[in-house]
Amino acid sequence: MKNPSSEIGTIYGVGLGPGAVDLMSVRANNLLKSCSFIAFFRKAGRPGHARQIVSEILPENVKEYPMEYPVTTEIPLSDPRYKKVMGSFYDGCCMHIKSVIESGEDVCVLCEGDPFFYGSFMHIYERLRFEAPIEVIPAITGMSAAWTATGLPITWGDNILTILTGTLSKEVLVDKISTTDAAVIMKVGQNLDKIRAAITLAERESDAFIVEYAAMSNQSVCKLVEYTKAVAPYFSIIILHGEAK
Repeated sequence: MKNPSSEIGTIYGVGLGPGAVDLMSVRANNLLKSCSFIAFFRKAGRPGHARQIVSEILPENVKEYPMEYPVTTEIPLSDPRYKKVMGSFYDGCCMHIKSVIESGEDVCVLCEGDPFFYGSFMHIYERLRFEAPIEVIPAITGMSAAWTATGLPITWGDNILTILTGTLSKEVLVDKISTTDAAVIMKVGQNLDKIRAAITLAERESDAFIVEYAAMSNQSVCKLVEYTKAVAPYFSIIILHGEAK
């Protein structure tokens, strides 16, 4: 796939949705069925979840550029080394992608969920948006699939919804959970115990749900008070619903 109106190709940040290919947008589906070059993030040694989602719809001769994270949880986010290592990684990814589009070929960067929602694509976008044509294809977020999986509306009327990450301190989590109607907590994983404690201190433990692998074949939904695992899988989201007023 080449850009017919310019000698330089276009970078597409393609939102794939929560993990089920049939929840992908028609625009994203059509684009990927005709693409010639894809780029995607993955953990070293893994096939890459984004790549697996679209495996059945990609052309047979598609060229691939897997972008393997140099670190994931080995270095804390607060460590200055993390920012330095990841910054160099994203710079290298951008150099490669830019070289591809400068040859006249389009690049589809596969993005789990929505490209602008806690995604690695944002680092590509921020580095190249003034240097190259970029188009973002929005998508259903994982949190939308998660609250839908609970079978309950996430917000009513003028409820306030707060989106939090489990990497925040317990004190911040308690404060935010205590002062909102509904909440979505991302990045659960090894932060589960801290999140549980914060929800308990905020007196919301009885109405919290944890959803694993929302919209995927192995989806599971459980009340947090009944959840027995010490560490949640990467694809886990905690939901606190708002109430009708």
